Amino acid sequence: MTSRLIPVAPFVLTVFGATGDLSRRKLIPALFHRDLDGQIPDNAVIIGVSRRALTHEEFRAFAHQALVDHIPSGQLDGSPVEKFLARLLYVAADADAEPGWSDLASLVAAQGDMIPVYYLATAPALFGPICEKLGKHGLAEKGRVVIEKPIGKDLASAVALNEQVGRIFPEERVYRIDHYLGKETVQNLMALRFANALFEPLWNNGHIDHVQITVAEALGVEERAGYYDTAGALRDMVQNHMLQLLCLVAMEPPHSLDADAVRDEKLKVLRALKPIDEHNMASVTVRGQYRAGASAGGAVPGYLEELGSSRSQTETFVAVKAEVENWRWAGVPFYLRTGKRLASRVSEIVVAFRPVPHSVFGEAVGPLEANRLVIRLQPDEGVKLWLMIKDPGPGGIRLTHVPLDMSFAKAFKVRNPDAYERLILDVVRGNQTLFMRRDEVEAAWTWVDPILQAWRNAKEAPRPYTAGTWGPSASIALIERDGRTWLEDGA
Repeated sequence: MTSRLIPVAPFVLTVFGATGDLSRRKLIPALFHRDLDGQIPDNAVIIGVSRRALTHEEFRAFAHQALVDHIPSGQLDGSPVEKFLARLLYVAADADAEPGWSDLASLVAAQGDMIPVYYLATAPALFGPICEKLGKHGLAEKGRVVIEKPIGKDLASAVALNEQVGRIFPEERVYRIDHYLGKETVQNLMALRFANALFEPLWNNGHIDHVQITVAEALGVEERAGYYDTAGALRDMVQNHMLQLLCLVAMEPPHSLDADAVRDEKLKVLRALKPIDEHNMASVTVRGQYRAGASAGGAVPGYLEELGSSRSQTETFVAVKAEVENWRWAGVPFYLRTGKRLASRVSEIVVAFRPVPHSVFGEAVGPLEANRLVIRLQPDEGVKLWLMIKDPGPGGIRLTHVPLDMSFAKAFKVRNPDAYERLILDVVRGNQTLFMRRDEVEAAWTWVDPILQAWRNAKEAPRPYTAGTWGPSASIALIERDGRTWLEDGA
């Protein structure tokens, strides 16, 4: 199989927060992998910026350790590592102070006519100040800025943040990154829908019974407890990752894969979501918070113990029954579920089709299972299509429910690139298809804000659940009231 890689123009990438956790775990390894595959031009430069006073060589040593920690040792031999580290430069600068910014401006200018990209791998509170400094020192002209979630904590703060960034960078040069959109399986969701005649004619309320989207983590909040207690599962996962997945499942076919064509269709879905507020919150949402239990074969503490507090109203689990009020999806519920310290780590989308209207096989065969399309995002990316088929052998017809199973790792026998590898180079290419537009972010908050307000008004504590389970029993009741059940682990 020949890989067709879209070429990348020479660029200078400046990473703010370059000595932080995101840079160490994701950005540096992603850039190395793209360099290893020959996708980074020879003269491209990567500049690290943080408050720490480091020399170029000390930053390269930091980056080398990040590679040792996160790249298989067999890929770290010889000249490729040296070539990559030689690209790295470093400037110490603070968003709230002047020292270092002139040095950064001079360093970027010295790279000549290359595409300038600024990746803000920092706390959101620094997005505005960093952009203002970039503008003040002449670095924003022609530059592209990448910002991470959370983009605000509610609609008002998201609007304010977008205004701050927008004063320096026009919308066409702002890249709001959601790494879920860079996952290979998410890309394949669009390919399954729009490159095959099989699914799209059935992709509507006449043939689909319901959709489930699960993003489950076996880990607790651990060192992120301080941040997480100000956010919670709804803000941390549903407002961005899960609503983006819902949009890709539910959107109308765009006229092309042009960035705005795709994002226009996603925006229509967000605006069509049925409101959830204090009038219906109790029947369509469940909040939970994990208690001590067992995970990965050992005892684990509860959320309050990890937080170091005796009380907190922050949810570590949320289940929502969402509805898209348009002709295609009228009457089709979208069940969203996410949480910490659940039974296993899994992210998947289950599209559950309606059962056949009449069985010709008689009662002896038993009930027929409905077809399901399972799109697995992690840990083992792939697609399963569950079908009813005949058991082999004589003695009459015996039916069984089995999957056509395609694991990307097995099917293509190549390393599955990390989402950041694709997304960083899409910024250089100027392709915004997989990035959130401002109106998308604000439309998502418009739907989420009334849920948060309804929870505050209700003043009810999150329902407890034992670590290592699938969440509070109320989440099971949420879906079983509709005569359905949660489907776990690709079942």
